[in-house]
Amino acid sequence: MNRSSIQLPPGLLPAAEARLEQMIADIRTLVEVETPSSDLEAVAAGAAEVARLMRERLGAGPETIVIDGVTHLRLRFGDGPARVVLVNHQDTVWPHGTLNRLPFTAEDGVLRGPGVFDMLTGLVMSVHAAALVAQSGRPLEGLSILVTGDEEVGSITSRDLILTEAAEARAVYVMEAAADGALKVARKGVAMYQVTVHGRSSHAGLDPEKGINAGVGLGLLLPQIAALSDPQAGTTVTPTVLSGGTTTNTVPAEARVQVDSRAASRAEQERVDAAIRALPEPIPGATVTVTGGINRPVMPRAAAEELLAEARRVAAELGLAEPEAVEVGGASDGNFTGGAGIPTLDGLGAAGAGAHADHEHAIIAEIAPRTALLAGLISARL
Repeated sequence: MNRSSIQLPPGLLPAAEARLEQMIADIRTLVEVETPSSDLEAVAAGAAEVARLMRERLGAGPETIVIDGVTHLRLRFGDGPARVVLVNHQDTVWPHGTLNRLPFTAEDGVLRGPGVFDMLTGLVMSVHAAALVAQSGRPLEGLSILVTGDEEVGSITSRDLILTEAAEARAVYVMEAAADGALKVARKGVAMYQVTVHGRSSHAGLDPEKGINAGVGLGLLLPQIAALSDPQAGTTVTPTVLSGGTTTNTVPAEARVQVDSRAASRAEQERVDAAIRALPEPIPGATVTVTGGINRPVMPRAAAEELLAEARRVAAELGLAEPEAVEVGGASDGNFTGGAGIPTLDGLGAAGAGAHADHEHAIIAEIAPRTALLAGLISARL
C-alpha cells in the first residue's frame, strides 16, 4: 500500500484545534485516577474511566477483557478484522499518593502530572483522533483501539491480546510519547532476569567459616554479568536491583540481582540469554539459579519504513513540519507487533519529556497537530 498522495478528510487540523480544551480536560480526568500497575483494582478503576470517556466521545463502549486479574479494553468498529490498531496503555509507574506532590497542572504551555507523558496524553489523542475521523463522515469500520493495563510491567497478560488483534492489520500506531517530538521507528529488544546465588548461612561472629557467603558470590558474578554488554553491537546488560542477607550478624545464604538487557538484534538477545544461564559457580559450594528471559523482541526499522513515509505525506498535506524519526533503546508494545512483521509506527503520542521522572510533562501546542496527524493516518489506512 505505497501511495504517493493521500486524500484526507478536509479540515482535520482546525477540527483538532477546536477539541484541544476538551482534550486537556480529558487528560486531567485520566491523570487524576492513579493507576499503578501493581494495584489491579486501581487499574480496573482507570479502565472504567477510559471506557466512560470512549462512550462520551465516540458513542461506543469498549469490551472489557480481564486476564489474570488485569483489566484491558478493546474498542473495535465493524465485524471484520482490525485494519488499523491504536495501541495504548493506562497503567503507570507512579505509586498512590503521587498526585499529592505532583498534581496535574496546565500552565505555561505545559501539562504536568504522573502519567501525562507516558502515556495518558497519547491515549486521549487516540480517542479524539478517531472522533475526528468519524466527524469528517468517514466510517470507522476496521479501527481498533486497545488500552492495556500492564505495559509498564512487561505486558505479560496483554501480549497475546495485542498480537491477536493486530494479526491482519495494515497499520499499528503505538501511542507512546515521542522522542523530542520524533517518531520511533525501531526499538531494542528487552530481556529481564533475576540471578540468585544460593549459599549457606552461619553466625558471622562465632563460625563464619561454616557458611557459604552468597553475597560474596554474587559480588564476583556482577562484573561477569556487566561484561556481557557489547557497545559496538548496541547491547547493554545492566545489573540493577541488588538484595540479599537477613541480619548483620549472619552470613547470607542468598543474594540476588535483577538484570536489564537491551539488544538491537535477535542474535544478541540469544547470546546474552545463553551466557547468563551459563554463569559459573562463583565460590565453592554456592549454586546459581536464573529466572526470567527475553521479554520483548526487537522492533526492526523495516516494520516502520512505509508508515513513516506515509506519516510524512500526511504531515505535508496538513501543513505540518516533516516528522523526524529515531531509533531508541526503550521498549513498548510496538516491539511485539513490529517484531512479528506487522507494519508498526511508534511514538505518535505526546511531545514532551520526563517519562518515569518528576519533571514528566507534555507540550500543549503539540497535542492538536499530532492528533490531526493521527486522524490522517487512520483515514489513510482504513
